Amino acid sequence: MAESREEDFLLAYQDSCAGLTLLLLHGFPLNSNLWEPQMEDLRDVARVLAPDLRGHGLSDAGDEPYSMQLMAEDCLGLLEAVGVQEPVVLCGHSMGGYVAFEFYRQYPEWVGALILVSTRAGADSPEGRAGRDRMAERAKEEGVAIVADDMLGKILAPQNFEADEELANYVREMMESTSLNGMVGALAAMKERPDSRPLLAEIDVPVLIVCGEDDQLIPVSDAEEMRDALPNAELAIIPGAGHLPNLEQPLEFNELVWDFLESLREEEEG
Repeated sequence: MAESREEDFLLAYQDSCAGLTLLLLHGFPLNSNLWEPQMEDLRDVARVLAPDLRGHGLSDAGDEPYSMQLMAEDCLGLLEAVGVQEPVVLCGHSMGGYVAFEFYRQYPEWVGALILVSTRAGADSPEGRAGRDRMAERAKEEGVAIVADDMLGKILAPQNFEADEELANYVREMMESTSLNGMVGALAAMKERPDSRPLLAEIDVPVLIVCGEDDQLIPVSDAEEMRDALPNAELAIIPGAGHLPNLEQPLEFNELVWDFLESLREEEEG
């Protein structure tokens, strides 16, 4: 685990230090440990960078109001701090996907391809926004562990939650390590994020969309909607996985990403 400092703000990250850059952005309320199977298995095909988004994991929470734009700025600061000079393959999971859309909106020249995992392009519905507020209030009143308790049975496929205690505990530990300010700030940022559906037609880079067949938080239909609206996208639906397909079915997930990265390399060389 390394650290990047910009003025007085610390952003923690993991870096495999070789090759084409794959920037992995985790979802809420997780951290870069979400990507442990990818850090291990994809290092031979890409330089894998995985930050803890602000307020999550080991990164500072900061004092500013959170927004997708602010977190996208954090990511650009990290790329510049570690000396990345070429466009990256940007992979966003859930909330990380929302950050990825904002990053593309602000810095399209930095994006060579996108991988969108268990995410959606649309903004929150009124019901969804109200739910973010309720979750933030519960976190402030009862602590971050209550959010982990509420989310754990929904973030994994039911069969995996019941059968894989080690995985469930691993995910719970990530959630409970999120700072209160990070959790509340991220909820506010997700609540206020823009609708990225109008952006989809403008995204002219290759896109891989991945979702779990048994995702209880974001339905497969949202992934299908993105695929149909993007000019150059493919969709992979992973059986036996919920909202965390890269952890629940890591071998299949990694194979999909490996093949996608190899196709990008071949296209460059061809």
